[in-house]
Parts: sequence; structure tokens; C-alpha cells
Amino acid sequence: MTDSTKSRARGTDKRRRLTAAAAEVLHRQGVERTTIADIAKAADVPVGNVYYYFKTKDDLVQAALSEHEGGLAELTAELDRLPEPLDRLKALVHAWVGQRDIAVRFGCPTGTLAVELDKRADGTLDQEAGRVIRVLLAWVEHQFHALGLPGPGDLAVTLVAGYQGMSLLANALRDPDIMIREGDRLTRWLDTLAAGGAAS
Repeated sequence: MTDSTKSRARGTDKRRRLTAAAAEVLHRQGVERTTIADIAKAADVPVGNVYYYFKTKDDLVQAALSEHEGGLAELTAELDRLPEPLDRLKALVHAWVGQRDIAVRFGCPTGTLAVELDKRADGTLDQEAGRVIRVLLAWVEHQFHALGLPGPGDLAVTLVAGYQGMSLLANALRDPDIMIREGDRLTRWLDTLAAGGAAS
């Protein structure tokens, strides 16, 4: 490996660490309370080096949103290996419930960012956060469509809204059992929908 190749690899690694750290720290602390120094420390990258990869904190917020979208893509790719759309949807709910301890402390990563960014006057990054949520909605809608259910878009909104609601309540009340109970309810709802679709 040449010196320039090693240098590029180190640069890629630093950028990757900064992106992952941005997603984690912004989720824990929020945009306004997070500094570039906080992210640099979490990534174990000197603060001065951050500006080589990200010129502003907003660039790091954008990177964090890309990280969330990448995580969502990995999750849905894994779920797509399941043979049936109902199984995929139920596994999605199970994955959400599995993150309940994180949700109790910090809320939904993308949802909390979307709410915080919406309060800003510039109106750019909030649209990016909304785009990540739309990616999730589109995947869920596709599963409902594959089940042959009417109004798959509306059903997708109901399911994702259920997740956002249980994450918000679990966080506000510091009660992970809310996500367990609501996850069970959403799973039963999915079974009921699928049974109705199969009967029609």
C-alpha cells in the first residue's frame, strides 16, 4: 500500500468516525447543545481536523442524517430477507421495541432531529430529516401493498406514527414498558389486517 493510499484510507476512516459520532452525539444532546468539539472528542479526531471534512456544524448534522438513512437502509435490507411482508413488518416493530432503552433516554433518532430542526428559521435541514422519514414510509407502504391491503400509504403512516408516538411517550415518561405494550398492540394490529386481507 502506497503512502497516498494509506493517507486516503486514514482520511476515510476519520470521516466515517466523525459521521457516526455526529449521529450519536446529536441524538443524545440535540443540535443546539452539541458543539463540533463534542463530536470531535467522540470520534477521537482533533478538532482542527474536523474542518477538513465538515466546514460547519450543519454539515455534521447533514452527515448524521445520512448516517440514520444508512442505518435504515441496512435494517430494511435485512428485513427484506424475510420471505413474507407481514413477517417484515412485525420484525420492524420488534426492532423498534428492541431499541426501547435508547428511546427512553433520547427518543427516536430521526424523529427528535426532525422536531428540533423544524424550529430553525432556515428550513433546509428539517426537510432532509423529513426525507429520511419518507424513506421509511415508502418501505412500509411497499410491504402493505405486497399484502394486498387497500390504502397502503395510509396504513404506513399509521404504523410509523405508532412508532413515533410510543417513542415520544416512552421518552417523556421514562417508561420502556410503553414501547413493549405498544409494540405488542401494533403486532396484533398487523395480524388483524393480514387476516382481513387474506379473507377478502
